[in-house]
Amino acid sequence: MTVARFRTVVLDCPDPHALAAFYAGVVGGTPRSEDDDWVVLPIPGGPRLGFQRAEGYTPPEWPRADRNSQQFHLDFDAGATWAEIEAAEGKVLALGARPLHQEDKEDFRVYADPAGHPFCLCRIEHP
Repeated sequence: MTVARFRTVVLDCPDPHALAAFYAGVVGGTPRSEDDDWVVLPIPGGPRLGFQRAEGYTPPEWPRADRNSQQFHLDFDAGATWAEIEAAEGKVLALGARPLHQEDKEDFRVYADPAGHPFCLCRIEHP
């Protein structure tokens, strides 16, 4: 028996509206603003992402193991081929992401969103 159902991943950031718009460009959906400090992005076919203003926000540094480490990251299925990954990469870079780790020998590439949170575009072979 479960205790609860998974609903939302919440990211601290300096500008919830801007970060919600970035992720809407990545995964779709329409951000819903509750106020200047809180925005929710319902993801089509998935859970929600929440964005909350954090005064004095310090972005994580990847990769680091001390107090300012990443804490978590998001993985996105960007397709089964490197051509699909490269197309997705062009789109996330145009939206404001920056590359953190690109090695074609691996099945993923790592980026930072505009607030500095790490996320991966993953190459997933679908059955």
